[in-house]
Amino acid sequence: MALTKCLAIHQLPSEELTLYLLIILIGLFFSTAGMAQSPDRSPAQETSPDSPPSVRRIGLPDTPFRYDHLDVPVRWVDVLSRLDNTPPDNPITDHGATLGRVLFYDTTLSANATTSCASCHLQKYGFSEPRSTSVGFRGEKVTRNSMSLVNLRFHSRGRFFWDERAATLEQQVLMPIENPVEMGHQLGPLVKQLSADPIYPPLFENAFGDRQITENRIARALAQFVRSIVSFGSRYDEGLRQVSSPLDPFPNFTEQENLGKEQFFGRARCAECHLPDHDSKSMNQWLVFQLKEPGNNGIDMDTPKSDPGVASHSGRAQDRGKFKPSTLRNIGLTSPYMHDGRFVTLDQVIEHYNWSIRPHENLDPRLAEFSANGMALPEVPKVALAAFLETLTDESLATDPKYADPFVGR
Repeated sequence: MALTKCLAIHQLPSEELTLYLLIILIGLFFSTAGMAQSPDRSPAQETSPDSPPSVRRIGLPDTPFRYDHLDVPVRWVDVLSRLDNTPPDNPITDHGATLGRVLFYDTTLSANATTSCASCHLQKYGFSEPRSTSVGFRGEKVTRNSMSLVNLRFHSRGRFFWDERAATLEQQVLMPIENPVEMGHQLGPLVKQLSADPIYPPLFENAFGDRQITENRIARALAQFVRSIVSFGSRYDEGLRQVSSPLDPFPNFTEQENLGKEQFFGRARCAECHLPDHDSKSMNQWLVFQLKEPGNNGIDMDTPKSDPGVASHSGRAQDRGKFKPSTLRNIGLTSPYMHDGRFVTLDQVIEHYNWSIRPHENLDPRLAEFSANGMALPEVPKVALAAFLETLTDESLATDPKYADPFVGR
């Protein structure tokens, strides 16, 4: 049939053949145009944050997850309450943290609707990310690594970011939204945008009693969710529950892990910098695994002009090269390490302290004695120390549904 039709076409006069082919081409053009407008073949369009897509759906339980409850032994509660930076006017509530969770995962908080808080703070990586430095909404590189958000509630000093430029968590959660590299939005237009999005008015009403959406309420909800991200379900915590003294061998640890614990609290002296109140007998020093003050750990001899650390905010010479320390909890999930993500493995981090501490002008005094020869740990204790650090990882945190992306179909 097709061959017969083809032969018939070739037998037409040239003028008729030209007209015939023109009719076919016109038909193909309109057919293709119709296919392009077909709902099944509609081209991908960039989502405008000013007009939230009506098809967006969130999946939330009828009864909200428990965010206001801290599931730890009673003897830990008093210790943690003394470290808690939650302000009296913004306690964690289940509905408030639920709203914060939705905001945290919403890409329309960025100028081009491509980037959310969760883009750089991924649950499966302990709310950090595997890149050495973050990437903003236009694909531009940010100068620093994404710090883990785990247990920020218990940073008793209450200052945030690597350079501590935010005095409170309520301030911190808004800054990336307006940062021209990170998310590039503006809070005024964002308030109008969220007010027009059918997802949000009911969530704000549940959290705050009415449907009004403000910058302050956005900050409070995000801060509640971030403060709710706590981690005390590691093998270390399991062992700590089983002993009367944290210095005793943990019954759930291997011989190597207990040796590593001895190194951490003993010869390697890690605890002096990574646990608050180390010189006291308080339980603080066994729970939080983060230093109160910013410090310099000798990773550079000189302070790069491109990133002077805390000095970029304070302007003080004594703060050059100092950075806020990140928690060691979930360290097995939060690679790469340091403010610029220069170390990919725990072994590299330990090698730095073992042999490569640089004599910086603001080097922490506790490290100064090691700047010439390092800690010089032998191989067996060094490997054991890495094994102990892995016990601080809480695998359940990486999959807990109450911290997961609530948007359906992503």
